[in-house]
Amino acid sequence: QVQLVESGGGLVQAGGSLRLSCAASGGTFSHYVMGWFRQAPGKEREFVATINRSGGYTYYADSVKGRFTASRDNAKNTVSLEMNSLKPEDTAVYYCAADSVPATIGKTSTEYDYWGQGTQVTVSS
Repeated sequence: QVQLVESGGGLVQAGGSLRLSCAASGGTFSHYVMGWFRQAPGKEREFVATINRSGGYTYYADSVKGRFTASRDNAKNTVSLEMNSLKPEDTAVYYCAADSVPATIGKTSTEYDYWGQGTQVTVSS
């Protein structure tokens, strides 16, 4: 059992930057593959990024590649998503998630066992 608490969402103008953080407790954080997903109103939840247990490997959706950077600090039990060059189409609720049995590094939401509460990111034009 792990609890995830997100922070860092807010309003930002197009072209700006925002850093999201997710703090984990209740498990062995370094054993989890972590993921970031987002969901806009009326749309399906979509994959954004994933990061492996050590933090040495990341994978990003094409829509954010080159603009977003995922990282983790296993000593502090946190995972972050640095978002740069934000666009209005990035507007969504962003979720962090933990995969407790990572057979593979997942890009599918059903692989993840635990989810944060979500944090709203709104990008104005």
